[in-house]
Amino acid sequence: MLIKNTLPAVCLSIAALPCLLPGKAAALAAEESPAVEALAPITVTSTRIGASILETPASVSLVDGEQMRNARLRVNLSEGLGGVPGLQIQNRENYAQDLQVSIRGYGARSTFGVRGVRIYVDGIPATMPDGQGQTSNIDINSIDHVEVLRGPFSALYGNSSGGVVQIFTEEGRNPPELSTSLAAGSFGTRRYGAKARGLVSAGESDIDYLLSANRFTTEGYREHSAARRNQGNAKIGFQLDDDARLTLIANSVSIRADDPLGLDRETFETDPTSAVSNATLYNTRKSVRQTQGGLVYEKRLDQGRELRAMVYYGQRDMVQYLAIPAAAQRNPQHSGGVIDLTRHYAGADVRWTSQHNFAGRPLTLIAGLAYDELREDRRGYENFVGSSLGMKGDLRRDEHNKVWNLDPYLQASWAFAEQWTLDAGLRYSHVRFDSSDHYIEPGNGDDSGRASYGEWLPVGSLRWTPSDSLSVYVSVGRGFETPTFNEISYRTDGMGGLNFDLLPATNVNLEVGAKAKVAGGTLSAALFQSRTQDEIVAADAQFGRTSYQNAGRTRRNGFELGWSRAFAGHWKAQLAYGWLDARYRDDCGTASCLDAGRPDKWLRAGNRIPGVARHAFYMSLDWLPEEGFRAGMDARYLSSIPVNDGNTEAAPSYFVAGMHAGYVWKEGPWRLAGYARVDNLFDKQYAGSVIVNEGNQRYYEPAPGRNWSAGLDLSYTF
Repeated sequence: MLIKNTLPAVCLSIAALPCLLPGKAAALAAEESPAVEALAPITVTSTRIGASILETPASVSLVDGEQMRNARLRVNLSEGLGGVPGLQIQNRENYAQDLQVSIRGYGARSTFGVRGVRIYVDGIPATMPDGQGQTSNIDINSIDHVEVLRGPFSALYGNSSGGVVQIFTEEGRNPPELSTSLAAGSFGTRRYGAKARGLVSAGESDIDYLLSANRFTTEGYREHSAARRNQGNAKIGFQLDDDARLTLIANSVSIRADDPLGLDRETFETDPTSAVSNATLYNTRKSVRQTQGGLVYEKRLDQGRELRAMVYYGQRDMVQYLAIPAAAQRNPQHSGGVIDLTRHYAGADVRWTSQHNFAGRPLTLIAGLAYDELREDRRGYENFVGSSLGMKGDLRRDEHNKVWNLDPYLQASWAFAEQWTLDAGLRYSHVRFDSSDHYIEPGNGDDSGRASYGEWLPVGSLRWTPSDSLSVYVSVGRGFETPTFNEISYRTDGMGGLNFDLLPATNVNLEVGAKAKVAGGTLSAALFQSRTQDEIVAADAQFGRTSYQNAGRTRRNGFELGWSRAFAGHWKAQLAYGWLDARYRDDCGTASCLDAGRPDKWLRAGNRIPGVARHAFYMSLDWLPEEGFRAGMDARYLSSIPVNDGNTEAAPSYFVAGMHAGYVWKEGPWRLAGYARVDNLFDKQYAGSVIVNEGNQRYYEPAPGRNWSAGLDLSYTF
């Protein structure tokens, strides 16, 4: 057991932290916060307690929105979150499939969208109750900051919480500001947008507002990978009185993207810009329209009691054309090569926070109830009409699906001694799936069904703070993850109907960590282990359609280290390192993963979990004064990534670097900033992401070679 063998070394490292820290002259900024100004203490809310980073008994990183926008295109979250230890966020260069996001290996199995990681925008879930999420509706131009929570405390968010990414958008303020931005880059990439924010008085109340709109287009690095995306985001806050606030949040996104599909190893190495022939033959593509809105009400009842209530509603329409050959669809149980989804989702979360004294020591109690619901109309059509391919043909699937969860939760934080704090939480997550089949034809029977899952999710931690600048903690928790509706949509035997035999995965997480503070900054280290039962893995993925299975027990051992420093005026440096050894502990005994003719499916105990790099390293160095010349560089290393359960192939390791330079000019109320940037400076050929267990062995999604971008920002402050 790795935790047992390495714990003494880690404890020695923790004890040595004060000796390793620089003196008072060093301005060590937070690992969790690449932002460099040491202003007011930053409070993180990921564990709901509302504590400083040092006082949070969990691995949590805070990334400033301005830092994410500095000298970047502002199209993908992957641009600005590379320095978060334990987070692998990969750009597929395929806007029909979203980013590939995993935290400590959770979510790495996803062939599209986000799994195993929960995402929130201003407290509203971007993850559905079945655990499927997306990042396409996140407007980087209006982000205030991002919090990334890793480890046991993630389980307090319920189903599919291998980690939590929370995005908080800016709030309006005085003086009002109007800004516009534009950027361009390689491969016909363009982005332009506008933003307004401010604060106005309305009688005895204040109203703050943020309005943002952006449009992005690209011809794509690869053939058949063009895309366009329109985004809008609005946030309006009503300060009703000194103790009550109501916030209205609304956003929308519209996407149209071609899908070039993955490449096999030979094509990836010899012709990485190409697309699979079937991609153009069937014109594989995806269109999405999503609109959602929510209300958040916060009320301070007295000095020690607070109430928070949130409600939201949204609709997402998606049509996707797959590259499934017409001959395969002649099976009467086949669901066709066009997916047509309409999703309506809604939910509410009510939370009560109170402050007490217990045994003469401070005690914080939190009680809440969360309800989320998703209603889905899923239809499948043939992807041909007569001899014309890539067109919506006859109906082959028609079902109404519903999934909901009802989760009560409790949390407590008790400072039971001068230097000791005990944190504990408990959540009961109940998730129910229902499917009603409306397509019943000869050879295609009634595939209706239902499944219900429930788990108690306890979390606990003990934190010791021997001084104001050092904190050591140990935490443990239990989490679970149900399959998503997309993951039960196709069975491993190729027959019709939903795969309700797929079991939820359960896991136990242990973490030992330390944080040390000097001159307003924090250095953090964490050692962790996660053991999972009934891990959900991709069984096969062909023509854009993926089936899933349970793979027994897995284990993830890892270590994370982060450090950031501001020094010598306007210099900023950041380092992040993560080591993760993720392996299967059991042989898979089903025919689908022990196919004698397919070594890539030989799932054996000791094999590495595909989609996960063992080593990840990031560094950056920037010169960022408020005005005048700016410049910087960053570099990233990622070790090899196995692409299938049999570990027969792996995406090669890579080291890439980028450089940028720019200038900021201010004159009265005007501010003009420009930048130019070069990425993949040494023109390295590598896979930006992989498609795990792709049935045609087209695992690789190539990243672009050396590429450039440049942009301008113009703002006026009234």
